[in-house]
Amino acid sequence: MKLITEEIDQVEVIVEEINGKKSLYIEGIFLQGDMCNRNKRLYEMDTLREGVRTYTERYLSKGRAVGELGHPQGPTINLDRVSHNIISLKESGTNFIGKAKILTSLPMGKIAAGLYNEGVKLGVSSRGVGSLVPTSKGYSVVGKDFMLSTAADIVHDPSAPEAFVNGIFEGVSWLYDSKKQIWISENVKNKIESDSFSKQLTEERKLQHFENYLKLL
Repeated sequence: MKLITEEIDQVEVIVEEINGKKSLYIEGIFLQGDMCNRNKRLYEMDTLREGVRTYTERYLSKGRAVGELGHPQGPTINLDRVSHNIISLKESGTNFIGKAKILTSLPMGKIAAGLYNEGVKLGVSSRGVGSLVPTSKGYSVVGKDFMLSTAADIVHDPSAPEAFVNGIFEGVSWLYDSKKQIWISENVKNKIESDSFSKQLTEERKLQHFENYLKLL
């Protein structure tokens, strides 16, 4: 399956104060369905709804729905780059409206809050994996196998006409290792398996592949 990211700038940073303590939240449209977006992809609402349902069941309802600051290189959540906790995701028409609390106690959360305080416009980027089905109309439909990794990473300048992640990260195919419960690049997996069958595999080569594998987590 391919890594799929979609950037949206229709969000706002809001400040809420409870008992004298102020907290920052990002709120707005996190996901959009039944429309061809600027990446020339269309998510049918049934597909998007099922992806959100699974995501809610596995992560959101358990307080484990988090996102990162910036553009991660794969579908796996990197805990050292977590900047916010997604606390709600509700269907509204053909959109899903989300709300996320910026975790200012974490390094990346502090950076996100600092960017906002300095007047930098922030946006969100959803991240998931799935197949793409080309159509004769010039766009692709996201397949029914779509899985949502996070409803929102925090990104800068999401309104850029060409998201740089398209040519770098989205061209890689990803496979899910159900035993380790992690995503792994298909290219790395094939290379490791190929060398495993070779008697010429040296300890140095094993270490090199293992290091490349860790970079994708």
